[in-house]
Amino acid sequence: MRRLILAAALCLGLSSPALAALPVGAKAPDFRTTGALAGKPFRLRLAEQLKSGPVVLYFYPKAFTQGCTLEAKAFSDAMPEFRKAGARVVGMSADDLPTLKKFSVEACRGEFPVATASPALIKAYDVTLPQSGMSNRTSYVIAPDGRVTFFHSDLGWKEHVVKTLAAVQALKR
Repeated sequence: MRRLILAAALCLGLSSPALAALPVGAKAPDFRTTGALAGKPFRLRLAEQLKSGPVVLYFYPKAFTQGCTLEAKAFSDAMPEFRKAGARVVGMSADDLPTLKKFSVEACRGEFPVATASPALIKAYDVTLPQSGMSNRTSYVIAPDGRVTFFHSDLGWKEHVVKTLAAVQALKR
């Protein structure tokens, strides 16, 4: 119950100072996981996604909380611009597959996949939300060579889409 209350409070879109994250230039850890795209199960490997161009990998605490839902809808609305810039977007959380299937349809509108971030993956990306087992809200732009070119770490959701889109567009220039 404490975890749910913490997630709800954080996902309301409250802002916070910068959180820990992988630095620009770091090699993004490769991983394999499962998730959902438009309600269908989806297998994801970062290295395969990067073959098509840069990847926006955004971590969020909990599906169907206010801030996390608004962030997913904002990414969904911006997908034409991300595609034009040659980027893929993948949402990551500690949610289970049934939750992600529903979230991928309702909040993401089938525009991009959401996948399960294991505790090890959350730790590898340095996005652990203390005392919760969930990730904080951190967005990465990862270049096709697997290097982090940008990150934005803030529990407020509002700037993640704008800032990652600008970073992806700058890569294309």
